[in-house]
Amino acid sequence: YRDLHTFELQAPTRVIEWARGSRVCVAGYGQSGGNEILQLIPPPALQAKETQGLCPERDFKVECGGFSKRPVHSLKYVPDTSLLVTSGPPDSSLQVWQVSAEDSDVIKSVSTIATENATGQPWARIATISARAHWVLHGSTLESVQITEVELRKNVYTAGSLGSEELAGLAFLDGSTALLCCTRGRLCVADVRQPRGALQALPAPAAPAGDRWCLGTACAAQGSGPAPQPVACLSSRGLLTLTDLRKASETLASAAARVPSPSSGAEFLCVSWAPALQGCLAVSGFDGTVHVYDTQSWDSSGREAEPLFVHKGHVLDGTGDPALVTVHTWHPQKPRTVLSAASDGSLHVWDWVQP
Repeated sequence: YRDLHTFELQAPTRVIEWARGSRVCVAGYGQSGGNEILQLIPPPALQAKETQGLCPERDFKVECGGFSKRPVHSLKYVPDTSLLVTSGPPDSSLQVWQVSAEDSDVIKSVSTIATENATGQPWARIATISARAHWVLHGSTLESVQITEVELRKNVYTAGSLGSEELAGLAFLDGSTALLCCTRGRLCVADVRQPRGALQALPAPAAPAGDRWCLGTACAAQGSGPAPQPVACLSSRGLLTLTDLRKASETLASAAARVPSPSSGAEFLCVSWAPALQGCLAVSGFDGTVHVYDTQSWDSSGREAEPLFVHKGHVLDGTGDPALVTVHTWHPQKPRTVLSAASDGSLHVWDWVQP
């Protein structure tokens, strides 16, 4: 490692979100009431533009916080605002929160975005953007996908139905296009300029039966055109596929991640592109590790890939029981800096030495 910082949370978290001013937001996912939502100030060394050597203050600090009565399974900041949106069981509704001003340390609930037939539906996957307005893209199944203007709670887009498959993830590709990934691996594209637009199912290669999938895309662009990185999909068996949406019928590249065993529940599967390191992605959710891969040499053979780096800091918790990495995310500017959280409540930020 070049650098490693750790922070112990009161409860395990499954969301890490970067906010304005390089703040970090995390939230608990316990089933009982009182799940914390915290905005943390990273260690000074992490905020410095260049490596500062030894730094006397190496810990995160809690800047403000609040409590959610329901588990938080997804959290996104609304760009250019002080609002954040969360979702979690027992239904597909969204909660909107206000991050307080400098004279207060409270994150408070301000509204709820209710969805049609929300009761009994899985928790909603969410994505946010501020291309034309402050929008949240959300849905738990293909037939429930919609876009809501956050402040007005006004529906601005409802997707035409392509079935009731459960969603594994969704993302804005740009201000006009959204990408949806089903748990079975099917990819669909939505043109959000049409208020009641039909979804287009991409002619992707058949996915192995029985696998569950998750989605990884590059950051949404404010302009038009596809994201610079291909779409990455990760299966519960450890298969990674890269797809160029302009030619979705062919797999651009594929490889097998070096995972110990298939993840049967696939609850915490996570794959993400490095925003400042071309061709690199990270994988977690199978055990207590985070694997980083360089995809630039991959072909379509599906052979096992050699990781560039493996973070093993979460492997054991304080009792000696195996910990499971629940989520990871890349620093938006520092090329090789990653944050990861685990089921033991540990939060790590690390930067590895280039081989």
